[in-house]
Amino acid sequence: MAVIDKPENAPEHCPGPSTEQAGKASACEGCPNQKICATAPKGPDPALQFIKERMNSVKHKILVLSGKGGVGKSTFTAQLGFAFASEESVQVGVMDIDVCGPSIPKIMGLDGEQVHQSLSGWSPVYVQDNLGVMSIGFMLSDPDEAVIWRGPKKNGIIKQFLKDVDWGDLDFMLVDTPPGTSDEHLSIAQYLKESEIDGAIIITTPQEGESIIFAPTTGGAKKMAEDLNVKYLGSIPLDPRIGKACDMGISFLDEYPDSPACKAYLDIISEIKKQFTD
Repeated sequence: MAVIDKPENAPEHCPGPSTEQAGKASACEGCPNQKICATAPKGPDPALQFIKERMNSVKHKILVLSGKGGVGKSTFTAQLGFAFASEESVQVGVMDIDVCGPSIPKIMGLDGEQVHQSLSGWSPVYVQDNLGVMSIGFMLSDPDEAVIWRGPKKNGIIKQFLKDVDWGDLDFMLVDTPPGTSDEHLSIAQYLKESEIDGAIIITTPQEGESIIFAPTTGGAKKMAEDLNVKYLGSIPLDPRIGKACDMGISFLDEYPDSPACKAYLDIISEIKKQFTD
């Protein structure tokens, strides 16, 4: 499925400015952009080539997804980043594309930081020398400021994160996505199509409501993974100190190494590493 950057004032059924029907379809009648779209050159988005060139220096790209909010997706992304970067020789980038709810800056101890620009593009904000982060949260004057953007603006900022950020040479790029499936997911999949996504990690949590769909006696998420023939990485027990570490912006794995949850995290992370070394 292609991602089409539509103007914000486009009609509901806009075919998209880069399609053959741009400015000619019945939905285009009365649109203020009709003439521009009808005469604009058609073809692939030129930004895709820039993205491909930027991503050539990234060895592995991993998306972190969830079907709903509040399941620990951003927390897992951050801990995975901390764990990978614990090896000084491993270069890690974390890209937060949860445009309307960026939580990565706080979880990774970067609240109040700002993005800087150089001749080579935007510079990620660094937790440490080998762990860089990019998020819309760094561009807000107030961390509590609401980001209320439609699809085109979301697509635009994700495109900029990919083509305009000087990520340098990375071993891993971790992409923290918003919950569900929306513009952000379609955009990142399309923009990274040429440079390939290595995999996706889906985070879920057992809730009473889910027992209607996946009865506890059937194995829940593990059984679902088996049915779909995808790798089940493991489960993490609840530990209130995980939330405490996130509020403090520190690595839970470093702060509470004796926690059963820490062991579970490390077992899962070890499984993920195996996917790229086997």
